[in-house]
Amino acid sequence: MRVVSWNIHWGCGKDGRIRIHAIIDVLRKLNPDVICLQEVAANHPELEGSASASQFKQLGGALGGYHMIEHAPSEIYRNNLPRQFGNILLSKYRITQAQRHMLPWPAAPEHPAGMPRGMIETVLDAPGGKLRVLTTHLEYYSPPQRRAQVARIRELHAEACARAAIYQPEPELDPPFQLGFRPGTAIYCGDFNFTPESDDYRALLAPPEGGALALVDAWKARHSSMARAPTAGLHGYPWPDRADCYDYFFVTEDLAPRIAEVNVQSETAASDHQPVVLDLLS
Repeated sequence: MRVVSWNIHWGCGKDGRIRIHAIIDVLRKLNPDVICLQEVAANHPELEGSASASQFKQLGGALGGYHMIEHAPSEIYRNNLPRQFGNILLSKYRITQAQRHMLPWPAAPEHPAGMPRGMIETVLDAPGGKLRVLTTHLEYYSPPQRRAQVARIRELHAEACARAAIYQPEPELDPPFQLGFRPGTAIYCGDFNFTPESDDYRALLAPPEGGALALVDAWKARHSSMARAPTAGLHGYPWPDRADCYDYFFVTEDLAPRIAEVNVQSETAASDHQPVVLDLLS
């Protein structure tokens, strides 16, 4: 099972031009089973390169054979036209559940602007059994908001593990209640906007409470003695000041023995972030 996570920077390359086809070409070469993308835009002509088309539709249409879940936590209406910015998850495997979580966005006087953030959660019928795959893009500018979002992710994970422990089908209930089994086993990925040395990184991976499955950094599980590959700051982009890691795969502890490989595709300059690839054994 191959999963790719990539903040695509609305397809804007280092020359300031939008080339969604370059994003699609990279994804086709990687040939993942699941694709998780952040910073997907629609009807935002003011963004660098003019993201005036619906990239949700472009990506969904070009990547045939995948089922797509989209979530635009930032949705602004101008002249009744939605200007959207968010995440998508595409899966070759059957999706049995999908939830779109809005993450906390507390008022932060030091950063009164900003945008709402969200997380897509899916349950997939994968070759190794049912598992959840979740993708998100956390706050960059406001540390208090990002801390609140990390705490909410931990809450949602604990909730899923607790529900999985007591799940019993109840066929006498109406169809909307028949969601089926939602496992604790999970892959969390995306642009978390923190570095491995940060308090937020440590908070996300802190020991769980209430019997929840612990989360593990997939890179450290696979490459414990290897320097971490940077996921942003390559190819001459003005941000960040130095190359570092902002994009991750975190997996539940029961998936750690199945990690075959985790790597960063450093060659492409189609975005200011690099694609991160996780390969799991069935």
